[in-house]
Amino acid sequence: MQVWRSVDSVPAAAVAGGSVVSIGVFDGVHRGHAEVLAVARALADARGLPLVVLTFDPHPVSVVRPGSGPLLVSSLRRRLELLRHRGVDATLVLPFTAEVAAMSAPDFVDRMLVDRLRAAVVVVGEDFRFGHRAAGDLHALASLGLAHGFDAIGVGPVGAEGARWSSTQVRRLVGEGDVAAAREILGHDLQVEGEVVRGDGRGRGLGYPTANLAVSADALVPADGVYAGWLLDLDSGSPTETGGGQPGLPAAISVGTNPTFGGVERRVEAYVLDRVDLDLYGHLVAVRFSTHLRGQEHFATVGDLLAQMARDVAATRRALRRRD
Repeated sequence: MQVWRSVDSVPAAAVAGGSVVSIGVFDGVHRGHAEVLAVARALADARGLPLVVLTFDPHPVSVVRPGSGPLLVSSLRRRLELLRHRGVDATLVLPFTAEVAAMSAPDFVDRMLVDRLRAAVVVVGEDFRFGHRAAGDLHALASLGLAHGFDAIGVGPVGAEGARWSSTQVRRLVGEGDVAAAREILGHDLQVEGEVVRGDGRGRGLGYPTANLAVSADALVPADGVYAGWLLDLDSGSPTETGGGQPGLPAAISVGTNPTFGGVERRVEAYVLDRVDLDLYGHLVAVRFSTHLRGQEHFATVGDLLAQMARDVAATRRALRRRD
């Protein structure tokens, strides 16, 4: 998949014959997004055109209302990986600035969809809004499409048991620690990324060395507790595709402040089962959350903590074995 980091970097030859464009933040690239992309992919195939996604970074809300942007279900890196997995040919990552936010709906269509991407079809969710103060909607997009010679198609909301699949729903579930229910909406495990930094070193001394992730402040992290999941070394070149096979090294993952030792800083730490030889300092890694095992607890003694850690490791093995 080609990735273009600005409007000016879009090669004219790549869209010379036109393109099918899908627009959105696509945070998490969940199953609702997948429905939109599937419609766009089918139209692109039928017309013999590339499928181009137009997405934004940072999240538009963080620019329009500074300080109130949502926690991000996926990093930009992960978002691009998931879009590629969904069959997207190219993605334009539009830096969302105050200038972009101030564009009128007609200007956005002229400059982005017509002049640069040569859109023949634009596929969006039915609730899509664009332009200054979100003045443009699907009806406006269709009207502008008639004037400029492209079709505008809206895909209705999808979900299960009357609940719409959305990034908002994922955030709520993850905030409650229900990573399994979030996976049902996402279609894949929640992934959190960060560079491995030095912590207190207690885990190694206790026989459970952990990778301590420096996680971005705007990343969506599950509720405090212990989870079964996987660790992936993103700097090693190992595959991180969704679906098919074990997605990484089995790990027990702790989220919280480590109250037994009076900690106050919230951390994400992962112990790779049966491995004391890993040296991941300075590496970009990801942890994927599979199953919530228990909430955060305070233990009276280190011995009590060690006994629980052994139980957590056993529970992690069982949980991941069920996923095989």
